[in-house]
Amino acid sequence: MATPSMEDYIEQIYLHIEGKGVARVSDVAESLAVLPSSVTKMAQRLHREGYVIYERYKGLALTDRGYNFGKRLVKRHELLEQFLRIIGVDEVNIYGDVEGIEHHLSWNAMDRITALVEAMEQDKEFVKKLNSDQ
Repeated sequence: MATPSMEDYIEQIYLHIEGKGVARVSDVAESLAVLPSSVTKMAQRLHREGYVIYERYKGLALTDRGYNFGKRLVKRHELLEQFLRIIGVDEVNIYGDVEGIEHHLSWNAMDRITALVEAMEQDKEFVKKLNSDQ
C-alpha cells in the first residue's frame, strides 16, 4: 500500500510523463520542492514496490501498475477540486484544501464523493441555492 508521500511522487511522475513525455528527477524535485536526492531515494523505493522503472541517469518511467495508480491519483485530485468548487470554496483555498485532505480519504469515500458530484452537476438549481447561502 502506498504512503501519502509515495502517492505524491507517483502523481507528479505521472503528470510529467503525461505533460512532457518524460519525468526527470530534477523536474519531479522542482514540482515537489524537494532535493533531487530525495526523488532518487523515493524512485528506488517505488521501483522496488513495482510502480516505477528507475535506472540511474535516465528519466523515470511508470510500470503499468504505476501508470494506472498515477491516473487514479490525478483523477482523485481533480474530483476533489471540482467538489470544493461546486460547494463554493474560495478558489484561493482549493489547492491547499485538496492537498490537506486527499490522502486522508478512503477510496470508498472518493466513490461516494464522485456520486455526489455527479448528482450535484445534474441539479444546477441545488448548486445555485447552495452557493447563494454564502
